[in-house]
Amino acid sequence: MKTLVKFKYQRLPLTYWKAASTCGTITQEKSTSSRVKGTDWKRRELRCEEHRLLPCLEGTNMDPDISIMFQCPFMGELTQDKVQVEISPTYNRRVLRGHEQKIEDIWQQRRQEKPWLFDGAKFRFHSAKLENGTLTLRLGLTCYKDYLGTNWSAEATLLQQQGLADFDDSQAYLAEPLGVGAMLHTADNCFVFLRRSDQVAEAAGQVDIPGGHPEPKATVKDVPEESIQLEHLVGVLVVQELFSSILGEIRDEVNVPLESLSRPVLLGIARNNKSAGRASAEFYVRCKLTSEEVRQRYLIGGPEAQESTNIIFMKREDVLMLEENANGWRELCPSAKGGVKLYSLVCPQLD
Repeated sequence: MKTLVKFKYQRLPLTYWKAASTCGTITQEKSTSSRVKGTDWKRRELRCEEHRLLPCLEGTNMDPDISIMFQCPFMGELTQDKVQVEISPTYNRRVLRGHEQKIEDIWQQRRQEKPWLFDGAKFRFHSAKLENGTLTLRLGLTCYKDYLGTNWSAEATLLQQQGLADFDDSQAYLAEPLGVGAMLHTADNCFVFLRRSDQVAEAAGQVDIPGGHPEPKATVKDVPEESIQLEHLVGVLVVQELFSSILGEIRDEVNVPLESLSRPVLLGIARNNKSAGRASAEFYVRCKLTSEEVRQRYLIGGPEAQESTNIIFMKREDVLMLEENANGWRELCPSAKGGVKLYSLVCPQLD
Protein backbone atom coordinates (compact mmCIF):
# COMPACT_ATOMS: atom_id res chain seq x y z
CA MET A 1 0.00 0.00 0.00
CA LYS A 2 1.33 3.39 -0.97
CA THR A 3 1.99 5.70 2.00
CA LEU A 4 1.22 9.41 1.88
CA VAL A 5 2.91 12.22 3.76
CA LYS A 6 2.10 12.25 7.48
CA PHE A 7 0.50 15.59 8.32
CA LYS A 8 1.76 16.95 11.62
CA TYR A 9 0.06 19.76 13.53
CA GLN A 10 1.83 23.08 13.77
CA ARG A 11 1.44 25.91 16.24
CA LEU A 12 1.69 29.54 15.18
CA PRO A 13 2.38 32.56 17.40
CA LEU A 14 -1.12 34.01 17.49
CA THR A 15 -1.50 36.62 20.21
CA TYR A 16 -4.66 38.62 20.74
CA TRP A 17 -8.20 39.61 19.94
CA LYS A 18 -9.46 42.96 21.20
CA ALA A 19 -12.58 44.93 20.40
CA ALA A 20 -12.29 48.25 18.59
CA SER A 21 -14.56 50.64 16.78
CA THR A 22 -12.89 50.26 13.41
CA CYS A 23 -11.72 47.46 11.18
CA GLY A 24 -8.25 47.80 12.69
CA THR A 25 -8.97 44.89 14.98
CA ILE A 26 -12.61 43.88 15.50
CA THR A 27 -15.80 45.74 14.83
CA GLN A 28 -19.07 44.35 16.11
CA GLU A 29 -22.31 45.72 14.75
CA LYS A 30 -25.69 44.89 16.20
CA SER A 31 -28.62 44.88 13.84
CA THR A 32 -31.21 47.58 14.43
CA SER A 33 -33.93 45.07 13.59
CA SER A 34 -34.56 41.70 15.14
CA ARG A 35 -32.45 39.07 13.39
CA VAL A 36 -33.65 36.15 15.52
CA LYS A 37 -36.66 34.02 14.77
CA GLY A 38 -38.54 32.50 16.92
CA THR A 39 -15.86 12.27 28.86
CA ASP A 40 -13.12 12.50 26.50
CA TRP A 41 -11.46 9.17 25.48
CA LYS A 42 -7.70 8.92 25.16
CA ARG A 43 -6.41 9.98 21.77
CA ARG A 44 -3.69 7.95 20.16
CA GLU A 45 -1.31 8.32 17.26
CA LEU A 46 -2.87 6.98 14.07
CA ARG A 47 -1.33 5.96 10.79
CA CYS A 48 -1.61 8.24 7.76
CA GLU A 49 -1.99 5.78 4.90
CA GLU A 50 -3.34 6.13 1.40
CA HIS A 51 -6.87 5.19 2.39
CA ARG A 52 -7.25 7.75 5.19
CA LEU A 53 -5.47 11.01 6.04
CA LEU A 54 -5.39 11.24 9.82
CA PRO A 55 -3.48 13.68 12.05
CA CYS A 56 -0.86 12.67 14.58
CA LEU A 57 -2.06 13.98 17.96
CA GLU A 58 0.67 12.97 20.34
CA GLY A 59 3.01 15.73 21.48
CA THR A 60 1.07 18.62 19.93
CA ASN A 61 -0.62 21.72 21.34
CA MET A 62 -3.71 21.56 19.14
CA ASP A 63 -6.90 22.96 20.66
CA PRO A 64 -8.91 19.91 21.78
CA ASP A 65 -12.02 21.34 20.08
CA ILE A 66 -10.52 20.74 16.63
CA SER A 67 -8.29 18.42 14.64
CA ILE A 68 -6.69 19.35 11.32
CA MET A 69 -7.20 16.32 9.11
CA PHE A 70 -5.76 17.80 5.94
CA GLN A 71 -4.28 21.12 4.82
CA CYS A 72 -3.55 22.45 1.37
CA PRO A 73 0.06 21.73 0.35
CA PHE A 74 2.46 24.63 0.81
CA MET A 75 2.69 26.87 -2.27
CA GLY A 76 -0.32 25.16 -3.83
CA GLU A 77 -3.96 26.10 -4.42
CA LEU A 78 -6.75 23.57 -4.29
CA THR A 79 -9.31 25.07 -6.63
CA GLN A 80 -12.34 23.23 -7.97
CA ASP A 81 -10.45 21.75 -10.91
CA LYS A 82 -8.00 20.05 -8.51
CA VAL A 83 -10.64 18.26 -6.43
CA GLN A 84 -12.56 15.12 -7.31
CA VAL A 85 -14.85 12.78 -5.41
CA GLU A 86 -15.13 9.02 -5.12
CA ILE A 87 -18.66 7.93 -4.22
CA SER A 88 -19.30 4.45 -2.86
CA PRO A 89 -21.55 2.61 -0.38
CA THR A 90 -18.28 1.57 1.27
CA TYR A 91 -18.12 5.12 2.61
CA ASN A 92 -21.55 5.06 4.24
CA ARG A 93 -22.02 4.83 7.99
CA ARG A 94 -21.64 1.37 9.47
CA VAL A 95 -24.79 0.01 11.11
CA LEU A 96 -24.45 -0.94 14.76
CA ARG A 97 -27.14 -3.30 15.95
CA GLY A 98 -28.63 -2.08 19.18
CA HIS A 99 -28.09 1.59 18.34
CA GLU A 100 -30.37 2.01 15.34
CA GLN A 101 -33.50 2.10 17.49
CA LYS A 102 -31.85 4.73 19.66
CA ILE A 103 -31.33 6.88 16.54
CA GLU A 104 -35.02 6.59 15.77
CA ASP A 105 -36.00 7.39 19.37
CA ILE A 106 -33.78 10.50 19.44
CA TRP A 107 -35.27 11.65 16.15
CA GLN A 108 -38.86 11.23 17.35
CA GLN A 109 -38.06 13.15 20.52
CA ARG A 110 -36.48 16.02 18.55
CA ARG A 111 -39.44 16.11 16.17
CA GLN A 112 -41.79 16.47 19.10
CA GLU A 113 -39.73 19.40 20.38
CA LYS A 114 -39.31 20.96 16.92
CA PRO A 115 -41.96 19.63 14.49
CA TRP A 116 -40.43 21.53 11.57
CA LEU A 117 -37.26 19.41 11.54
CA PHE A 118 -36.69 17.60 8.25
CA ASP A 119 -34.53 14.53 7.70
CA GLY A 120 -32.53 15.90 4.79
CA ALA A 121 -29.87 13.99 2.86
CA LYS A 122 -26.21 14.96 3.43
CA PHE A 123 -22.86 13.91 2.02
CA ARG A 124 -20.99 11.65 4.43
CA PHE A 125 -17.27 12.36 4.65
CA HIS A 126 -15.16 9.21 4.96
CA SER A 127 -11.59 10.10 4.03
CA ALA A 128 -9.38 12.01 1.62
CA LYS A 129 -6.36 11.28 -0.56
CA LEU A 130 -3.93 13.76 -2.10
CA GLU A 131 -2.04 12.39 -5.07
CA ASN A 132 -0.24 14.17 -7.92
CA GLY A 133 -1.73 17.51 -6.93
CA THR A 134 -5.33 16.27 -6.95
CA LEU A 135 -7.40 15.83 -3.81
CA THR A 136 -9.89 12.96 -3.82
CA LEU A 137 -12.70 13.11 -1.29
CA ARG A 138 -14.31 9.79 -0.47
CA LEU A 139 -17.99 10.33 0.17
CA GLY A 140 -21.07 8.35 1.02
CA LEU A 141 -24.59 9.43 1.93
CA THR A 142 -26.06 10.15 5.34
CA CYS A 143 -28.90 12.21 6.77
CA TYR A 144 -29.74 14.71 9.47
CA LYS A 145 -31.56 12.12 11.60
CA ASP A 146 -28.47 9.91 11.74
CA TYR A 147 -26.34 12.95 12.62
CA LEU A 148 -28.48 13.75 15.64
CA GLY A 149 -28.50 10.09 16.68
CA THR A 150 -24.74 9.51 16.37
CA ASN A 151 -22.42 12.56 16.31
CA TRP A 152 -24.79 14.48 18.59
CA SER A 153 -25.79 11.50 20.70
CA ALA A 154 -24.85 11.25 24.37
CA GLU A 155 -23.27 7.93 23.36
CA ALA A 156 -21.03 9.43 20.65
CA THR A 157 -17.84 8.64 22.57
CA LEU A 158 -18.92 5.03 23.04
CA LEU A 159 -19.68 4.81 19.31
CA GLN A 160 -16.18 6.10 18.55
CA GLN A 161 -14.60 3.58 20.87
CA GLN A 162 -16.64 0.78 19.28
CA GLY A 163 -15.64 1.95 15.80
CA LEU A 164 -11.97 1.78 16.76
CA ALA A 165 -12.42 -1.69 18.20
CA ASP A 166 -14.38 -3.06 15.24
CA PHE A 167 -12.83 -1.28 12.23
CA ASP A 168 -9.83 0.70 13.51
CA ASP A 169 -11.92 3.75 12.57
CA SER A 170 -13.39 5.94 15.30
CA GLN A 171 -15.92 7.44 12.90
CA ALA A 172 -17.27 4.20 11.42
CA TYR A 173 -20.59 4.29 13.28
CA LEU A 174 -21.08 8.08 12.99
CA ALA A 175 -23.10 9.98 10.39
CA GLU A 176 -20.27 12.44 9.63
CA PRO A 177 -22.17 14.94 7.40
CA LEU A 178 -19.63 17.10 5.55
CA GLY A 179 -19.81 20.79 6.37
CA VAL A 180 -18.32 23.85 4.63
CA GLY A 181 -16.97 27.11 6.04
CA ALA A 182 -15.35 30.24 4.61
CA MET A 183 -12.60 32.61 5.66
CA LEU A 184 -14.15 35.62 3.90
CA HIS A 185 -11.61 38.36 3.13
CA THR A 186 -12.88 41.88 2.35
CA ALA A 187 -11.37 44.46 0.00
CA ASP A 188 -9.96 46.43 2.96
CA ASN A 189 -8.13 43.43 4.41
CA CYS A 190 -10.65 42.33 7.03
CA PHE A 191 -12.09 38.89 7.73
CA VAL A 192 -15.78 38.34 8.43
CA PHE A 193 -17.08 36.55 11.52
CA LEU A 194 -20.66 36.19 12.77
CA ARG A 195 -22.07 35.98 16.29
CA ARG A 196 -24.44 33.02 16.22
CA SER A 197 -27.96 33.44 17.50
CA ASP A 198 -28.94 31.95 20.85
CA GLN A 199 -31.75 30.18 19.00
CA VAL A 200 -29.61 27.95 16.78
CA ALA A 201 -29.09 24.31 17.77
CA GLU A 202 -25.29 24.26 17.58
CA ALA A 203 -22.69 26.70 18.99
CA ALA A 204 -25.37 29.16 20.14
CA GLY A 205 -23.98 32.57 21.04
CA GLN A 206 -20.46 31.79 19.81
CA VAL A 207 -18.46 33.45 17.05
CA ASP A 208 -18.42 31.59 13.74
CA ILE A 209 -17.45 31.98 10.10
CA PRO A 210 -20.05 31.77 7.30
CA GLY A 211 -20.82 28.16 6.46
CA GLY A 212 -23.24 25.29 6.25
CA HIS A 213 -23.52 22.05 4.27
CA PRO A 214 -23.36 21.06 0.60
CA GLU A 215 -26.68 19.49 -0.38
CA PRO A 216 -27.07 16.24 -2.37
CA LYS A 217 -30.47 17.46 -3.56
CA ALA A 218 -28.72 20.28 -5.45
CA THR A 219 -26.94 17.73 -7.65
CA VAL A 220 -29.94 15.68 -8.78
CA LYS A 221 -33.15 16.50 -10.62
CA ASP A 222 -36.59 14.94 -10.40
CA VAL A 223 -35.66 12.84 -7.35
CA PRO A 224 -37.32 13.57 -3.97
CA GLU A 225 -34.73 14.32 -1.32
CA GLU A 226 -35.79 11.38 0.84
CA SER A 227 -35.29 9.06 -2.15
CA ILE A 228 -31.76 10.14 -3.15
CA GLN A 229 -29.39 7.18 -3.53
CA LEU A 230 -25.69 6.97 -4.30
CA GLU A 231 -26.40 5.96 -7.91
CA HIS A 232 -28.11 9.33 -8.44
CA LEU A 233 -24.90 11.23 -7.66
CA VAL A 234 -22.49 12.35 -10.39
CA GLY A 235 -18.96 13.13 -9.21
CA VAL A 236 -18.40 16.34 -11.17
CA LEU A 237 -21.73 17.74 -9.98
CA VAL A 238 -20.91 16.86 -6.38
CA VAL A 239 -17.61 18.77 -6.60
CA GLN A 240 -19.44 21.67 -8.19
CA GLU A 241 -21.95 21.71 -5.32
CA LEU A 242 -19.14 21.54 -2.74
CA PHE A 243 -17.55 24.71 -4.12
CA SER A 244 -20.74 26.58 -4.99
CA SER A 245 -22.45 25.79 -1.68
CA ILE A 246 -19.99 27.87 0.31
CA LEU A 247 -20.66 30.86 -1.93
CA GLY A 248 -24.38 30.36 -1.41
CA GLU A 249 -23.90 30.23 2.36
CA ILE A 250 -21.96 33.51 2.30
CA ARG A 251 -24.69 35.12 0.20
CA ASP A 252 -27.49 33.90 2.47
CA GLU A 253 -25.82 34.56 5.84
CA VAL A 254 -23.95 37.80 5.12
CA ASN A 255 -26.21 39.10 2.32
CA VAL A 256 -23.45 39.90 -0.17
CA PRO A 257 -24.01 39.27 -3.91
CA LEU A 258 -22.35 36.29 -5.56
CA GLU A 259 -20.74 38.53 -8.17
CA SER A 260 -18.70 40.19 -5.40
CA LEU A 261 -17.09 36.87 -4.40
CA SER A 262 -14.01 35.17 -5.84
CA ARG A 263 -13.78 31.49 -6.69
CA PRO A 264 -13.27 29.50 -3.48
CA VAL A 265 -9.89 28.00 -2.65
CA LEU A 266 -9.92 24.94 -0.40
CA LEU A 267 -7.67 25.43 2.64
CA GLY A 268 -8.18 21.99 4.11
CA ILE A 269 -10.42 19.82 6.24
CA ALA A 270 -10.93 20.30 9.97
CA ARG A 271 -12.75 18.09 12.44
CA ASN A 272 -15.11 19.49 15.07
CA ASN A 273 -14.38 17.42 18.16
CA LYS A 274 -17.36 18.89 20.01
CA SER A 275 -19.59 17.02 17.56
CA ALA A 276 -17.54 13.81 17.69
CA GLY A 277 -15.13 14.78 14.93
CA ARG A 278 -17.55 15.93 12.22
CA ALA A 279 -15.52 17.12 9.23
CA SER A 280 -15.78 20.50 7.52
CA ALA A 281 -14.12 21.69 4.32
CA GLU A 282 -12.75 25.19 4.98
CA PHE A 283 -12.35 27.66 2.11
CA TYR A 284 -10.73 31.02 1.44
CA VAL A 285 -12.90 33.52 -0.46
CA ARG A 286 -12.12 37.11 -1.45
CA CYS A 287 -14.86 39.75 -1.50
CA LYS A 288 -14.76 42.89 -3.67
CA LEU A 289 -16.68 44.86 -1.04
CA THR A 290 -15.15 46.74 1.89
CA SER A 291 -16.01 45.84 5.47
CA GLU A 292 -18.35 48.84 5.69
CA GLU A 293 -20.15 47.79 2.53
CA VAL A 294 -20.47 44.25 3.85
CA ARG A 295 -21.76 45.59 7.19
CA GLN A 296 -24.47 47.64 5.49
CA ARG A 297 -25.66 44.68 3.47
CA TYR A 298 -25.62 42.43 6.53
CA LEU A 299 -27.85 44.85 8.44
CA ILE A 300 -30.42 44.66 5.66
CA GLY A 301 -30.61 40.92 6.24
CA GLY A 302 -30.51 37.91 3.93
CA PRO A 303 -32.40 34.61 3.74
CA GLU A 304 -30.55 33.18 6.76
CA ALA A 305 -30.34 36.38 8.80
CA GLN A 306 -31.96 34.66 11.78
CA GLU A 307 -28.89 32.48 12.32
CA SER A 308 -26.73 35.35 13.63
CA THR A 309 -27.11 38.57 15.63
CA ASN A 310 -23.84 40.47 15.06
CA ILE A 311 -21.20 40.82 12.38
CA ILE A 312 -17.54 41.09 13.37
CA PHE A 313 -14.60 42.29 11.29
CA MET A 314 -10.98 41.56 12.03
CA LYS A 315 -7.85 42.69 10.25
CA ARG A 316 -5.74 39.97 8.67
CA GLU A 317 -2.78 40.54 10.97
CA ASP A 318 -5.04 40.13 13.99
CA VAL A 319 -6.50 36.91 12.60
CA LEU A 320 -2.96 35.57 12.36
CA MET A 321 -2.39 36.50 16.01
CA LEU A 322 -5.73 35.27 17.32
CA GLU A 323 -4.95 31.86 18.79
CA GLU A 324 -2.70 33.16 21.57
CA ASN A 325 -5.48 35.29 23.07
CA ALA A 326 -7.30 32.89 25.38
CA ASN A 327 -10.44 34.99 25.74
CA GLY A 328 -10.85 35.75 22.06
CA TRP A 329 -10.02 32.22 20.93
CA ARG A 330 -12.46 30.81 23.48
CA GLU A 331 -15.32 32.76 21.89
CA LEU A 332 -14.85 30.95 18.58
CA CYS A 333 -16.90 27.84 17.91
CA PRO A 334 -14.95 24.83 16.56
CA SER A 335 -15.80 25.49 12.89
CA ALA A 336 -14.35 29.01 13.16
CA LYS A 337 -11.27 27.70 14.97
CA GLY A 338 -10.73 25.22 12.16
CA GLY A 339 -11.03 27.93 9.51
CA VAL A 340 -8.66 30.31 11.30
CA LYS A 341 -6.14 27.55 11.97
CA LEU A 342 -6.12 26.39 8.36
CA TYR A 343 -5.88 29.93 7.03
CA SER A 344 -2.89 30.60 9.31
CA LEU A 345 -1.19 27.46 7.97
CA VAL A 346 -1.93 27.99 4.27
CA CYS A 347 -2.24 31.76 3.79
CA PRO A 348 1.33 32.57 2.58
CA GLN A 349 0.63 31.30 -0.92
CA LEU A 350 -2.86 32.87 -1.11
CA ASP A 351 -2.10 36.55 -0.50
